Amino acid sequence: MNKLFSTLICLALTASPLWASEGGGGSIRDLTGTIYGVIALVLFIVAYSLVIMEEKLHLRKSKPVIFAAGIIWVLVALAYAALGDTHTAHDAIKHNLIEYAELFLFLLAAMTYINAMDERNVFQALRSWLVSRGFTLRTVFWMTGLLAFFISPVADNLTTALLMGAVAMAVGGDNKKFLIVACINIVVAANAGGAFSPFGDITTLMVWQKGKVDFAEFFAIFIPSLLNWIIPAALMSFSVSKERPEALQCLVQMKQGAKRIIFLFLCTIVTAVSFHNFLHLPPAAGMMLGLGYLGFFGYWLKKAEHRLGTGDQPLDMTGHNPDEHGTAVAVAPGEHGHGPGIGFDLFRKIARAEWDTLLFFYGVILCVGGLGQFGYLAVTSQYLYLDLGPTTANVMIGLLSAVVDNIPVMFAVLTMDPHMSHGQWLLVTLTAGVGGSLLSIGSAAGVALMGAARGVYTFGNHLKWTWAVALGYAVSIVAHLWINASQFTDFH
Repeated sequence: MNKLFSTLICLALTASPLWASEGGGGSIRDLTGTIYGVIALVLFIVAYSLVIMEEKLHLRKSKPVIFAAGIIWVLVALAYAALGDTHTAHDAIKHNLIEYAELFLFLLAAMTYINAMDERNVFQALRSWLVSRGFTLRTVFWMTGLLAFFISPVADNLTTALLMGAVAMAVGGDNKKFLIVACINIVVAANAGGAFSPFGDITTLMVWQKGKVDFAEFFAIFIPSLLNWIIPAALMSFSVSKERPEALQCLVQMKQGAKRIIFLFLCTIVTAVSFHNFLHLPPAAGMMLGLGYLGFFGYWLKKAEHRLGTGDQPLDMTGHNPDEHGTAVAVAPGEHGHGPGIGFDLFRKIARAEWDTLLFFYGVILCVGGLGQFGYLAVTSQYLYLDLGPTTANVMIGLLSAVVDNIPVMFAVLTMDPHMSHGQWLLVTLTAGVGGSLLSIGSAAGVALMGAARGVYTFGNHLKWTWAVALGYAVSIVAHLWINASQFTDFH
């Protein structure tokens, strides 16, 4: 990563300041060689270094990037003001804020549905069913991987990895050898499954919302994504025994309305796709309409539970319904005007959204947008997509996403907006989605499981199987180049 940053700095200091073009936010000048541009780049490097060290520093990842974003845009405004331009910075940051607003609203609605299904015991019921079947360890290995691959396109790779990881840990117990390969398999499967769906990963969502790939076109990379998971899974499965651990009797029943919330979530997905494909409106607007579905159903559900006396007890009395970090959310009786906290409450589900993640996206989008306004992305695009060629560049994007989070990498590519074929846009969607599986720190799914299986699923243990994951990565790229060859009109 240090070499990458050094390369960016060298490109910045040697770039000619005469270049200019039109971007989404207005006229972009090459200010990479100015003091403002250099300070902005160094500030971003420092901020993102703090993000990478989040686990050691216990500093929320949103905090450094939010701070850096604000200072970078101050520098952008000063740099353009020095040239007598007081309008470009304003127009550019508004453009970035609109980008963020669409992503924020989309994710807020999706997270609320996931939290609602979690509260209705949808995921707990699935987990309890799996651990009570008495499957062999090898069967559990394949089932958790298969389910991770097919659940993540809908429920996102992070939620899926945590769910399947909990199943593996419940069944595996103290069998460290099994848990290591099971966790790696789950991470690879969740990332691969998320790559062929706009709902499976933040990067695919951004590509879809930008209109680079239509909803149905994502399925063109289904087979490459499947190969990306199944090849390392097959290699790792030989190290898993056929031992049959004792079945655990822990059946959990879904709460009232759970199946209808699942149905409403599917309706919301259809609504978002319809808004984008048929009405040419932002998918986020469709997701917010879907949140309205849940709001009305939640109102009925709360009344029904109140009549039957089956609602949740006040959170400050029971300490149940913890947030995603395992911390009880204390709400006093009658707080916010929602009565004594009994029954289904939509706003409690919204409050449990991953706000650190949502604010992190704000910081990333504005940081990358600010660096783009200085001209860094144009310089990088010139080097990657013209000098190296799009195929090489897109393969490198995937490798880079294993070290640096794929979200800023993909947003940078979308902001650069290189001229390349549809097949190349599918390629970068694939590589950015699955490249993070190469290292345990390369994806949100991997980082989350490292925390859930602390001391068992570690960076070093994942690294021992990186060769198998890398083989799957290479085969998936070759498969895409072959299967979707017709879409590479400017093949490199």
